Amino acid sequence: MGYVEELRAIVGHRPLILVGAVVIVLDPSGKLLLQQRKHPYGSWAIPGGLMELGESVEDTARRELYEETKLTAGELHLINVYSGPKYFLVAPNGDEFYTVTVAFYSTDITGELIVDREESLDFRYFAPDEIPEFIAGSHKRILEEFMAKHYNNIVK
Repeated sequence: MGYVEELRAIVGHRPLILVGAVVIVLDPSGKLLLQQRKHPYGSWAIPGGLMELGESVEDTARRELYEETKLTAGELHLINVYSGPKYFLVAPNGDEFYTVTVAFYSTDITGELIVDREESLDFRYFAPDEIPEFIAGSHKRILEEFMAKHYNNIVK
């Protein structure tokens, strides 16, 4: 049982503050790696997940990327931290939570992409003009900020 599951056993569905990290992976051609999730089914998202006790957000980003893809991230670059009232969610089971998401990007990636079928339907690299419409709301904001502030400085 993980940290969040242990908390839920104590507090039930009451609101929690959950910290997570995501990492936008860019391939050498400038395409972005996105995960097609099982929950909500078929939605696209940036690889990432929730922090475990004792982790840094960088550790979280690297661990989640590796668990979901078997890719290893080296150097991470901060995009921004996303939090506040618009990051309140209610899960289908009634669990309420506010997310604090730390977003990174990396071009320093090694390994061979292998999809973890526990959480993911697919992983695919997309050119910026090919990014699917059905993206998790907060991840859409992260991608928009990344494209506006960082992408053109990375891909030349």
